[in-house]
Parts: sequence; C-alpha cells; structure tokens
Amino acid sequence: MMNLTQLVLASHNAGKLKELQAMLGESVQLRSIGEFSNVEPDETGLSFVENAILKARNAARISGLPALADDSGLAVDFLGGAPGIYSARFADGKGDAANNAKLLEALKDVPEAERGAQFVCVLALVRHADDPLPIICEGLWHGRILPAASGEHGFGYDPLFWVPERNCSSAELSPSEKNQLSHRARAMVLLRQRLGLK
Repeated sequence: MMNLTQLVLASHNAGKLKELQAMLGESVQLRSIGEFSNVEPDETGLSFVENAILKARNAARISGLPALADDSGLAVDFLGGAPGIYSARFADGKGDAANNAKLLEALKDVPEAERGAQFVCVLALVRHADDPLPIICEGLWHGRILPAASGEHGFGYDPLFWVPERNCSSAELSPSEKNQLSHRARAMVLLRQRLGLK
C-alpha cells in the first residue's frame, strides 16, 4: 500500500486522462505529462507491459512524481493479436477513422464467428523512475469486431467493438457505462485494490 495524492499520467490524451481520473476517484489527483513535457518516448517494447513500464518510467523521470502509464489497444483473434501494441498507429498515424477503415478492410470477408477480439489495457505504476517493483495491472474486455461502425461515443475502435453483455457497440455505451465495463475499468479495479483505495 502506498500513500499517493498525486500521480502523473504518461499520456497527452485528454480523453484518457478524464476517463482514468473518473475511475481513480478524488483522493488521487491525476496530472498530465503534458504539464511537464511534450516529448513522447519511443515505445520500443514488444508488449503492452513493456511499453507501459517504459512510459511510466519516462513520465516519473521528467516530472519527479510517481507515474501511471496505460498501454492499451485492440487484439483481434483472426489477425493473430494485431493491431495490438500498434493499435493507435495501425494506419500509419492517420487517426481513428483511418485505423477503423484499415481494420474493416483486413476483416472484409471474415465471418462473424471468427471476428473475436479483446481490448487490452495494462496499467503500470512506478513510485520513481528506477522503481524495481512497478505495479502492473491488466484488464481484458472481450467482444467482436462489427462489419460497420455504430455509435457516437468513445474514441479509437469503440464504434467497431461489439459488447455482448450490452448488445451494442462500445461507442453506443454512455461514458459511465463504459467506465464500468471496459478493459481500462477492469485494470483500474485491480490497481485501486493494490493501492488500498476504497
């Protein structure tokens, strides 16, 4: 158990900051790495875990604060786990719409039964840049890839991700519903337990 009042989030993504702050609660203030630096570290890891630790260490080094990093993405069964750690830059960094279009194209003739996928989130928390014992929490959210986008909420691959337990796409969930079900929510439940947050 560690006593934390402030954490720096190793992300410039305002949506992610808002989502994670809502899940963490009010006892810990989450600050963006953007307050300290605009430089993104090279994500040279080959797994979500490696990249999350790399980003957390970098954020702790730059800010001097304990740091939380989230490395997350979409792993599609038919594509052998791709786009995986390359989810955000699947279409060469051209953004969400291009990523979604490329994914639909890759699965064009794949039947529904073979379109299984999971959103993956790995949260890594380090007390300082050289912390030998990072806290690692993983969340998986199972679903499948729709043949066409549906819904207006969320970001990334949400419009293509079918959520079986709600019978709709992730982009059709309200933000509060998504914050209870998502891969990030599942990882955060584990992190809150590890930190002793009620």
